[in-house]
Amino acid sequence: MVLSKVVECVPNFSEGRNKKVLDEILSVIKKHNAVKLLDFSPDPDHNRTDVTLVGSPDDVKAAVMDIAIKCVELIDMNKHKGEHPRMGAIDVVPFIPVYNVTMEECIELANEFAKEFSERTNVPCYLYEEAAKREDRRNLADVRRGEFEGLKKEIGRNPNKIPDYGPNRIHPTAGATAVGARFFLIAFNVNLGTNNLDVAKKIAKAVRHSSGGYRYVKAMGFDIKEKNIVQVSMNLVNYQKTPIHRVFETIKNEAERYGVPVIGSEIVGLIPLEALFDVANHYLRLEDFKLDQVLEKKLLDTMIEKTGR
Repeated sequence: MVLSKVVECVPNFSEGRNKKVLDEILSVIKKHNAVKLLDFSPDPDHNRTDVTLVGSPDDVKAAVMDIAIKCVELIDMNKHKGEHPRMGAIDVVPFIPVYNVTMEECIELANEFAKEFSERTNVPCYLYEEAAKREDRRNLADVRRGEFEGLKKEIGRNPNKIPDYGPNRIHPTAGATAVGARFFLIAFNVNLGTNNLDVAKKIAKAVRHSSGGYRYVKAMGFDIKEKNIVQVSMNLVNYQKTPIHRVFETIKNEAERYGVPVIGSEIVGLIPLEALFDVANHYLRLEDFKLDQVLEKKLLDTMIEKTGR
């Protein structure tokens, strides 16, 4: 039986506090009945919202295009402040293969989206991860370095900042957008029982790849002022090669060096069942336990076989 194609997109936009703006963007999403909204996670500290959508490639692209255009209409980056690095109103648009979709198809989808979006809005677009046309743009952190304020000064002057699509100038209110194709990413944060930001930054440096840590970890230390704590905020870009429990244990050990407890952790958005399975397998020391023994996994596989989607 030939199954339908399913792609995921996790657009991140630079608003996590203004309820009116969030409601307007959510109403745009709900108009796309062919696309399933799996998650809508505003973060007031980061002043940012992650959205997770799944559906056919064409349907997802259409829904995300409407979201992105609405973000350009409603969000002014000149007024935006938040803990998370950002360079645009619609900051990041990654396409992820889920079912019967190849990475090559997601790369093509990213190019189509970036070209159309920039033509319709005059927002410059940079391709990253698997869609990157230049190796120095593969890493999102490199693309976004300097953020909105820095890019505003460099674009049009620095030849390394020429966008892949759109005008060689910043959009006056919407900034710029990174569009990519990638493996499933887990946004994983660990909260520390201290308000010492230096501790969080040192631990983030210890685990992130760019400073000698784990190959598939991007990490930063953030000050969560509302809770009077600090946080190690991470993107785990390949949970199969660098599992969650390995990173978590390292953070715990590093925190102990500073006499600081880990008081909690959080997943932002969605997480694959396989990633949680690996955590359970590690901490429970299970023997010969297989993913197929998970009830929900078995039910889902049966439903797919019966319905073909």
